[in-house]
Amino acid sequence: MTTQERLYPPLSPLATGARCRCPRCGQGRLFSGYLTSPAKCDACGLDYDFFDSGDAPAVFVIFIVGFVVVGLALWVEMTWRPAYWVHAALWLPLILGLPLALLRPMKAMLLCHQYNTRAPERPDDGGSAA
Repeated sequence: MTTQERLYPPLSPLATGARCRCPRCGQGRLFSGYLTSPAKCDACGLDYDFFDSGDAPAVFVIFIVGFVVVGLALWVEMTWRPAYWVHAALWLPLILGLPLALLRPMKAMLLCHQYNTRAPERPDDGGSAA
């Protein structure tokens, strides 16, 4: 066991990510803006430059929100058959609010998982064609 592992035991990506905290110490803030990370953790000094979640958080959020909204909309339609304006009043705020609420913690969870699994940075392709 290295000194690093003794000082900072592994933290759960779900718990740490849901709180949007540093994956190493669990104390520092993972975001300086809505989705932008600072250069390093203000508590333990972990360099955040290696983080790259790509489009994965957005894809997961799209799937989750789509499943929830479509499922609920179908259930409401089959159960009560409301007017179209009722559907608009119900689902538009949910379609706009859920992604905004889920995107930040989803990105944090994926970044924490990337740190815990020691996922390497993406190698440069070096201009070679595959």
